[in-house]
Amino acid sequence: MKFRVTLKDPDGFTDCVDEAVKDSVNAQQDLDDEEKEDVIERRTEKVWKDLSKFVEYQEYVTIEFDTEAGTATVVERKRR
Repeated sequence: MKFRVTLKDPDGFTDCVDEAVKDSVNAQQDLDDEEKEDVIERRTEKVWKDLSKFVEYQEYVTIEFDTEAGTATVVERKRR
């Protein structure tokens, strides 16, 4: 059996993206605080652009479950 579930989690997506980007940038020892802020801002924009293929409005994601195959797949969103 296959079925889809759409989940909404605005804080979860935003918090996770922010934390992942900050951790990635803060690991770079060769940047001062001002440079890190600039890189964090640019990288966060890029991550959201990449995620927009799957995440709508930075909070909705659809997952398709296939109980026979034992899989769960994030569904690419339809562009409007």
